[in-house]
Parts: sequence; structure tokens; C-alpha cells
Amino acid sequence: MFSGILSPMHLIVILIIVLIIFGPGKLPDLGNSLGKSIKNFKKAVNGDESLDGSSDAKKINTADTASTAKKTDDAK
Repeated sequence: MFSGILSPMHLIVILIIVLIIFGPGKLPDLGNSLGKSIKNFKKAVNGDESLDGSSDAKKINTADTASTAKKTDDAK
């Protein structure tokens, strides 16, 4: 039942190695980043276009376009 690559003993060894490499202070940040990545991946696979960062990217692109147009008008 628990034979193979994902046996409980293998998972414990992997967790200990991760703890040694990243340290206890970085594990919450690592988990948070991994969770956000999985969430965004699931949204992308399901075809949901309203990702957390996409609306911000549109706002930035719109602001860049507006500021470029303003600079061009000021230069004339």
C-alpha cells in the first residue's frame, strides 16, 4: 500500500531536507508562494481570466499608455 516513491518515510526525509535547505523562517513564505502559484495555475487551466495580477497589469499598461500620450502631447 505505501510502497513506492511516495511512502511516508520518503516524505519525511524530503521534508527534513527542505527544512534544512530553507530553514524554519522561510517555510511560511515558501508555502504561501506555492499556494498562490497552485491557485493561479488552477485558474489558468479552468480558463478563468480574472487572475489576481491580471487586473493590475491592465491598469499598469493603461497608465503607461496614458503617460506616454501625455509626454508626446507635452513635447509638441
